[in-house]
Amino acid sequence: MIYASGADYLAAAQKRVLLFGMSGLGKTHLSNMLRASRPDHGGWFHYSVDYRIGTRYMGEYIADNFKREAMKVPLLRELLMTDSVYIASNITFDNLAPLSTYLGKPGDPAKGGLPFAEYMIRQDQHRRAEIAAMLDTAHFMGRAETIYGYQNFVCDTSGSICEVVNPDDHADPVMRQLADTLLLVWIKGSDAHTAELARRFDRAPKPMYYQPEFLHAAWEEYRVTSGKSEETCDPDHFVRWTYARALAHRQPRYAAMATWGATVTAEEVAAVSSPDDFNALIARAIDRR
Repeated sequence: MIYASGADYLAAAQKRVLLFGMSGLGKTHLSNMLRASRPDHGGWFHYSVDYRIGTRYMGEYIADNFKREAMKVPLLRELLMTDSVYIASNITFDNLAPLSTYLGKPGDPAKGGLPFAEYMIRQDQHRRAEIAAMLDTAHFMGRAETIYGYQNFVCDTSGSICEVVNPDDHADPVMRQLADTLLLVWIKGSDAHTAELARRFDRAPKPMYYQPEFLHAAWEEYRVTSGKSEETCDPDHFVRWTYARALAHRQPRYAAMATWGATVTAEEVAAVSSPDDFNALIARAIDRR
């Protein structure tokens, strides 16, 4: 790790932390809280991997998808063909809906579903975008300091980071670069948190990225057990069914990533209300490894 002890971390002029774990456990909440303070008051630069994916690497895919839909409407088609309107994604740190909408869900087209082959193409686009965005982290650390004067840096990762790295391979290029430049911190949820995440997802299912092997197996099993074809599969039902299995699939991968850094619990994160609280928590997590 880049900090030998909690005291070493607290004394460091530059605090560089990467937060990872399931979506909904506090990564973005902590990052927003840290970002609120100014550079000359110990402020933090907030690098959102999802935002980088949705703007730099998938922004064109997203906008083109909007345009394809707009071309189906005669009025909008005419305006687009004469460059009279501009269509773009308005993605933000807190609103990633354009990215989720583009990723989509497989199944019945009448319910908004995609052909499974197209769904997998978009999944692969996301995989490549996420790897590129993770490797951009070091570049943004330099920008944060030289342009904006930030000494402290927090990387707010996607929940799917564990799907695009191999934490058991000490030569994995993404894991190697991240561990050499930041402190990796897993926000670990309890069984109660896992159940709540599942309930929350059930109320509002959203597209996510998964490893292709996992998705192919899930797709085949779902169609066999439900008796559905690609055209009759309910997209929301499939992603709900898949998410429940993904929670179990991802947990050991997060745990393996945590051996490269430190671990905090979601309960501890919920008690953090200031940058000082955050720093004290990280120092404790380092010392109890």
